Amino acid sequence: MKKNHLLVAIRSSKQLHRHPTAQREVPLVDSASPIDIRLILEAHMSKLQQANEHLVISALQAQMMTKEIQKAKDRMGHMAHHDSLTNLPNRILLKERTVQALSLAKRHHSKLAVLFIDLDRFKTINDSLGHAAGDKLLQEVAQRLLDAIRSTDTVSRQGGDEFVLLLSEVIDEHAVSTFVDKMCRMLNTPYFINGQELHVGCSIGISMFPEDGDDAETLIGNADLAMYHAKKSGRDRYHFFKPEMNARAVERQTLEGDLHRALKNAEFEIYYQAQSGLASGHINSAEALIRWHHPARGLLMPAMFVPIAEESGAIVRIGRWVLLESCRQMQVWLVDGMLLDVVAVNISALEFGRNDFLQHVRDVLRHTGLPPHHLELELTETVLMKDASETMRTLSALHAMGVRIAIDDFGTGYSSLSYLKQFPVDTLKIDKSFVAGITDNDGDKILVDAVICLGKNLGHRVVAEGVETQAQLEFLRSHACLEGQGYFLGLPMVAEQFLQSLKLRAESGVPVRA
Repeated sequence: MKKNHLLVAIRSSKQLHRHPTAQREVPLVDSASPIDIRLILEAHMSKLQQANEHLVISALQAQMMTKEIQKAKDRMGHMAHHDSLTNLPNRILLKERTVQALSLAKRHHSKLAVLFIDLDRFKTINDSLGHAAGDKLLQEVAQRLLDAIRSTDTVSRQGGDEFVLLLSEVIDEHAVSTFVDKMCRMLNTPYFINGQELHVGCSIGISMFPEDGDDAETLIGNADLAMYHAKKSGRDRYHFFKPEMNARAVERQTLEGDLHRALKNAEFEIYYQAQSGLASGHINSAEALIRWHHPARGLLMPAMFVPIAEESGAIVRIGRWVLLESCRQMQVWLVDGMLLDVVAVNISALEFGRNDFLQHVRDVLRHTGLPPHHLELELTETVLMKDASETMRTLSALHAMGVRIAIDDFGTGYSSLSYLKQFPVDTLKIDKSFVAGITDNDGDKILVDAVICLGKNLGHRVVAEGVETQAQLEFLRSHACLEGQGYFLGLPMVAEQFLQSLKLRAESGVPVRA
């Protein structure tokens, strides 16, 4: 009976839902069979299970992706703060650590030191053995520096062959000097790269907190300045920063800026110094020497600005102007009937090493009309020996053109006598430092006599530089040196004065001194 009543109720319910006023038929789960309901539930459960599985997989993938992103961020952060070759801290991280160390030093009233290190002779090794060997050498240097410091210190590579050490909590300059001496011994120990024994030295500049600055930029900059002075004073040594270095650096920076304007403003002038026959007194040739009429500092000698010009690269433009002006002036004198063998022009390493050097010499000779045999280019031994094979090709091309070659300051650089024999050299110039000592130094007497004999046996013209006394002149004459140059024989003069000196000597044969 209960079952029949239930069926009647269900039918009544269906009829009510099918009332004409109803908008749509409402499906009832109740009408489904147990099998249908089970299938529907299984389908929903399957979808839910799949959704959960996708959710878990997505969560795992998201977790893995988050880890990979973090690893990439960590790698990028490391790369941004470390040198890729040596894995040492770079400039950015060094500055951060210096700031932190300074904060502690100020709080504890302690000292710290910054060491700026530049490797000596590294460029020669890198150029001769290749960049791969150079990189290995830098990595070994980095490791030796790491071995030399404490865990509280920092070694940083600034780039190239430059490193900076940050030494925290140092006692005084003496303690720093002791550390530097020990470190230099470690760095100077031979390196074995690709089966070759290599030697490098280092020039080091040192600044101290609080004496030399109270911020990272100042301390690193002052250590760099001190390193520059160490390198200029002979290399393979260290200098502590001194306040006067800053003044010189500012002056140097000012001069460097002035140099770039000097050519445009026609502030340079060529002076000519006679190269005379020591027996006759007649002027045979002239050396072109540059002078700078600085608008504020007056007349500046080459020693005051040529090194700056070489470091800044301005020497190339200046040297090209000197070559052009000297050849132009020499051609004027020849046309006027003056009997001169050559005009000698100094060539810097930067000029000589340029790919277009030979073409520039050709262009100058063609433009001025000067016969090539009236031009002599003076190069130092250091320039000639920088790349002997390339030097040979360049000198041979110059010689084929008819241009003469002189080795300037002979005996002060490093040269090979075998190359000296092979190079097409015309003139040896005895350095004035040897000539200065020939009257009271037996060693200088022997050296000068040896150079004279060597030059004559090789068929070279020999010119003694820096002849300033009668005694020096007599010694050179007695040792068969045929030509000389120096204040005793004639001061450097502007072109007009030099012309008058030429005419006077042509008439009298007596040396004329200004």
